[in-house]
Amino acid sequence: MKWFLQRVLAALAAVLVVALGAALLVRVQFTGDPAAWAVSDGSDALWMGHAWVDGRNGEAELEKLKPRIEQGGIGDVYVHVGPLEFDGRLDPAKHPRLEGFLRMFRNELPDVRVSAWVGQRVEEGELDLGDEAVRERVVEASTRLVEAGVDGVHYNFEPVPNNDPGLIELLQLTRDRLPEDALLSSSVPTVEPLGGLAFTLGLVLPKDPFWSSGYLGRVAEHLDQVAVMSYDTGMPTEGLYGGFTARQTRVALDAVPADVHLLMGVPAYADDHAARNPEAETTAVALRGIRLGLSDGGQRRERFGTALYADFSATDGQWRSYMDGWARPDGEQAQGG
Repeated sequence: MKWFLQRVLAALAAVLVVALGAALLVRVQFTGDPAAWAVSDGSDALWMGHAWVDGRNGEAELEKLKPRIEQGGIGDVYVHVGPLEFDGRLDPAKHPRLEGFLRMFRNELPDVRVSAWVGQRVEEGELDLGDEAVRERVVEASTRLVEAGVDGVHYNFEPVPNNDPGLIELLQLTRDRLPEDALLSSSVPTVEPLGGLAFTLGLVLPKDPFWSSGYLGRVAEHLDQVAVMSYDTGMPTEGLYGGFTARQTRVALDAVPADVHLLMGVPAYADDHAARNPEAETTAVALRGIRLGLSDGGQRRERFGTALYADFSATDGQWRSYMDGWARPDGEQAQGG
């Protein structure tokens, strides 16, 4: 028993040392000034809510949103049309105004691509990506959405464990079944800020807190776009959240293939979220962290942008932070580094 307790204490001490080292690393990332070229190049994205396809939103709401999309450099929108049933099916009755929305949106913003945002929770007892029949139904739903006129499909399954094979198989099947010109994208969770951290924490925690950078790279290989959900981190201070976001950006830039469009998620929603300290995890801090992480690479990567979450929750102040902090901060223009 004594030997066992010694081993447990040693393991916990090792985890604590790793965690403290990671915290120190991420805090240091949020220092200095971002490069002038580390700003939007007009290839950003926006998550849009279900109200656009169920009839609650119409021309008046789009008239207000349109200038923000145009001035914000947003070239892709992910419009929520689900959620999926737990068996993978998608009831068309959940998005009765989809075709009407597409006509209206494309009349006003013809150069912005529209992807159908579908997903579901994938914990035990919910949607099972390891089930072949479930994957087939998800792909059938995705194919019907493209046939209905969307430019692509945006998956959002949470929480997908690190190294989960079911998601990879779903992406492979979706790619095989969708038309060649259809866009395939997915939201993904945060990535380990230090190599090996996902494995280490996975030994002692009941759920994976991060994906490994290797798994992110394998997932991204099957996508046209990958959006890292770099929010809901629970970070207690601006410095830690900003540093974490900068580190996430740097790790994702290295992990995601250069021919895949990488988007870093930006929080723009209510302050009372359980996993978010509103005084630390702000739109402005996220954007500065992303710019610092991008600057660390030394040059402007093609196919890189941000994804704002979300149109239905962003306040006027958060939109201003987005415009001032990323779209065109101080009149800066995106250029090569």
